[in-house]
Amino acid sequence: MAPFKSELPRLQEPTPVGETQGPVVLYTIEELQRLGLQANGLVLAARSQVGMAKGGVIAATAYLNPEVMFMMGPMDRRLPENLTGPANDQRSITVIQPIENPFMRSARIAASEAIVDASRASLGQVSTDLAALLRVRAYELLLRQDQAALEQNIYDLINTVRQRIAVNVERGELARFELIRAETELQSAANRKAAAVLNAERAKVFLMQLTGGALPVNFQIKGSLKDPIDLPSLEELRRQVPIVNPDIVRLEAEQVRANQRISQERASILPSVNIMYTNYQDQQFTSNTAGLSVRIPIWYRRRGEIDTAIHDSARIRESLEYRRYEMAQLFEAAWQAYQIAQQRVTMFEGGLIKEAENAVRVAEAAYKFGERTLIEFLDSQRILRGILFDSLQARFELHSAVAEIDRLRAYYPKELVAE
Repeated sequence: MAPFKSELPRLQEPTPVGETQGPVVLYTIEELQRLGLQANGLVLAARSQVGMAKGGVIAATAYLNPEVMFMMGPMDRRLPENLTGPANDQRSITVIQPIENPFMRSARIAASEAIVDASRASLGQVSTDLAALLRVRAYELLLRQDQAALEQNIYDLINTVRQRIAVNVERGELARFELIRAETELQSAANRKAAAVLNAERAKVFLMQLTGGALPVNFQIKGSLKDPIDLPSLEELRRQVPIVNPDIVRLEAEQVRANQRISQERASILPSVNIMYTNYQDQQFTSNTAGLSVRIPIWYRRRGEIDTAIHDSARIRESLEYRRYEMAQLFEAAWQAYQIAQQRVTMFEGGLIKEAENAVRVAEAAYKFGERTLIEFLDSQRILRGILFDSLQARFELHSAVAEIDRLRAYYPKELVAE
């Protein structure tokens, strides 16, 4: 009876009923992120928001259209014909061209461009959240597969023990109670193995859901829980997060938009000018006149709109300051989780697993020579199983903490996200 090994074989996924197992398609973590960023509906919707914001810039930069008025009709006499001449028709054409306030125009354009920046930051937020979640789900699938492989090893071992006990019971060397106990342990291991396989399938479905169904059913992840981790230094990460975090970038862009809205509302109280030209014709006369139409804000100077814009700017500024503080605290928590997980992985690999394996070997040898009971041998196997499960969980938590740090610093394959 060989003890468990810390190097676990990978679980072979069972073929679903009614389906054929095709060739396995391997994906790296980055390829999974690429697939998700290209196919996920939330990313596509955020990308459309950027396009809408760009349309708003086009509308903001457009010049005001002229207005053309055309009028015609008959002229009736009110005096004798010998004084006025015969009656005739008259017509007039008037062209009105609004002249936009340049200060209000520049503020409106700048506000629209800030909306584009905010939409891009929102797209970055959705993309980095999805990329981080895809990474966590991918390593969760690897975790569930390794756990299922470990449960398979346990089942095989207990089944071997049960077969040996059955032979000894038939020879009369052991009491039948030992066989009943072994069969109970075997049934428990079979239940755990089936649950582990189902958990692996469930993790696989979650991963396929995040990619919008773009992943084939027979995909496998090219990686393991022992993948190396490459993070910048703590000082560099603390410098990056407040600068590149998409949520902070979005609030900064909204702050610019709110400030430009204040400038736009204040510029709107300046007089607005329309240039007018009129051509008038009748049977006797032709008249060409030009002039200006000026709207002067005397009674209402948009005090309400200006105050609204000022308070909106203050609201965004306060939200931005709090969000910067919150992001700093979230990063510190993620970094602490990373350090704790790293220490746990080091602890398990530093000799804890080997010590548990040695204890199993001793218990196995003692059981063979009749110095230990079956329960004592299985207890040592349970201890090793728990340590191996904790080791796998620690590695998964390590990768989850790294994914959270990457999410906060917006580290994902950005070149794959086209607007």
